[in-house]
Amino acid sequence: TVTWAKELARYAIRTATVAPGFVATEMTAAMRPDMLERIEQSVPLNRLGEPDHIAQSVAFAFDNDYFTGRIIECDGGLRL
Repeated sequence: TVTWAKELARYAIRTATVAPGFVATEMTAAMRPDMLERIEQSVPLNRLGEPDHIAQSVAFAFDNDYFTGRIIECDGGLRL
């Protein structure tokens, strides 16, 4: 992301990456309840993210025309 931002800035192309944490999806809904609980407890916010949280992160990168070359970690504080 950083390298692409430096290389593509001269063409007015911005780059961004969204690094999601655990998100409530069909896959996580199919998990054993005890495993899902362990995952939720590992997240500082004690819950899974929603797909809309990821969409909001992507929208931020699109909407802010001065944002480039960065990673948005949308993970409920998992990587603290």
